Amino acid sequence: MSTESTAHALTTTPVTAELLRGFLDLEPTAHGLLPHRLPAAARRQIPDEQLALAEAQPSGVRLVFRTAATVVELDTLPTKRAYRGFPAPADGVYDLLVDGRLAAQATVPGGNVRLVTDLTAQTSELLEGPVGTARFTGLPAHDKEVEIWLPHNETTELVALRTDAPVTPAPDRGRRVWLHHGSSISHGSNATHPTAVWPALAAARGGVELVNLGFGGGALLDPFTARAVRDTPADLISLKIGINLVNTDAMRLRAFTPAVHGFLDTVREGHPTTPLLVVSPVLCPVQEDTPGPLMPDFADGTLKFKATGDPAERAAGRLTLTTVRAELARIVAARAAEDPNLHHLDGRELYGEADYAELPLPDEVHPDAAGHRRIAENFARLAFGPTGPFATTNV
Repeated sequence: MSTESTAHALTTTPVTAELLRGFLDLEPTAHGLLPHRLPAAARRQIPDEQLALAEAQPSGVRLVFRTAATVVELDTLPTKRAYRGFPAPADGVYDLLVDGRLAAQATVPGGNVRLVTDLTAQTSELLEGPVGTARFTGLPAHDKEVEIWLPHNETTELVALRTDAPVTPAPDRGRRVWLHHGSSISHGSNATHPTAVWPALAAARGGVELVNLGFGGGALLDPFTARAVRDTPADLISLKIGINLVNTDAMRLRAFTPAVHGFLDTVREGHPTTPLLVVSPVLCPVQEDTPGPLMPDFADGTLKFKATGDPAERAAGRLTLTTVRAELARIVAARAAEDPNLHHLDGRELYGEADYAELPLPDEVHPDAAGHRRIAENFARLAFGPTGPFATTNV
């Protein structure tokens, strides 16, 4: 499997699918492999750059292998997202876990920059840069399972893996696979490193293998996403629905209801009896009773968001978070009469009024690191706990 790299006196191991988890597709590039979180068939139907960029950011994607190495180097070509007129973002973080515990972190400076030239229109240009290296040293010398979680917020082309001891794929630990689909909070907005994204934290607490299909701005009940969920092996599935439909002002109630049914019907084609949890939006005061679209607001010199719709149009079917939560609860209750493995969770049980008072949303939409931890703790308790829909006794 391995060849000797004399330049670093380390062994180079090809990065292949057997070393990776949490992805749905691998695209060969001029530099190596680009993990995707939507399959090629779905990517061909993506209508906007926002989702194309989001699905290629590897939230939840990680290398997993066994080795006695004390030195690990991973060459990658990152593509970072920056905004014209704003400071450059911090480099994405690579988390290295040893036998399930965070042991080291690294970054890869440089790489490509996707410069967003218009935040409202989401237009951008690509500035090309060099390959870099995430280097980890001083690891314990005994045989161990190593995981390298890729940055959740920057596209990462995998170029080369080098170690000072042989690498073998980690065996299947027999854990249940949890597939989660959601929006930017599930993707990891404002989380500080990849294992601090709330689904990653909840997966660790639940003892499951995560496939994270959280897409910033892209949880819009797209049929191609439903088919991707349908076709992906999973033991547990959760769908966090609603907030992107409100903040993009993408549809009215008349379209929302059948779109939810259609999404669930498609998922059930591939997972007829899998525990399926529908989660409504967490609390977001600016959108609770005011329709979208959501727009950036720089009034105080920092990026915040505000809803710009007219609340009077709710009577005509314009969506708010309050409307979405009520309709999701109604839909799930009606379907659960014939689908005992379908469940509902009000998102305010993950992050509600008391949480907002203690841990406010810095930009009025996305939680900070402490907010991600709170959501993960509540989800683990409510979903994976003894009476939750994902409890071992219920599977």
